Amino acid sequence: MNPSDESMLNGVPVGKGRPTPTRKEREAANRRPLVGNSPQDRKAARSRLTNEREKARVGMAAGEEKYLPVKDKGEQRRYIRDFIDARWNVGEILVPIMVIVVVLSFLQNTATQSASLLVIWAFFLVLIIDCLVAGFMVNRRIKKKWGEDAPQRGNLWYVAVRAAQMRFLRLPKPQVRRGQYPA
Repeated sequence: MNPSDESMLNGVPVGKGRPTPTRKEREAANRRPLVGNSPQDRKAARSRLTNEREKARVGMAAGEEKYLPVKDKGEQRRYIRDFIDARWNVGEILVPIMVIVVVLSFLQNTATQSASLLVIWAFFLVLIIDCLVAGFMVNRRIKKKWGEDAPQRGNLWYVAVRAAQMRFLRLPKPQVRRGQYPA
């Protein structure tokens, strides 16, 4: 058998066709220069990152589509936000009611404590009913506007979460005034 025949077995090449690199050659290939490690480079990178984050925060608060999280993107979600922001919601007074209930629960009068507990449970019941009514109203409007098969999954939950927040704490910030319902 010829030495040249060893590299070919039945017409199929054998081996990788090149010598194995030495350890020194592999280490030299893996070596990379340390770029951007100076204090000025780190400061510039941090400043750039801070600017990008601020831009994204402002964009999200303003409701710009590219800065919104996935759960807030889309025409239907914008419609829901505008609808909920245009109406008065029971959930907007959730925190003030809770503060009053906590203060009343510190009183030593058991009748006052019991009444405050009943008030908070009644309030939660009214809140749930309000969220359900708003959710069904929004779904009906979405079906009328985009068709029967149009409503996204999770619209009712999105309505409930948005309606239960105080208006000034909502993100993205409300883009419509009260009473200014979307078409």
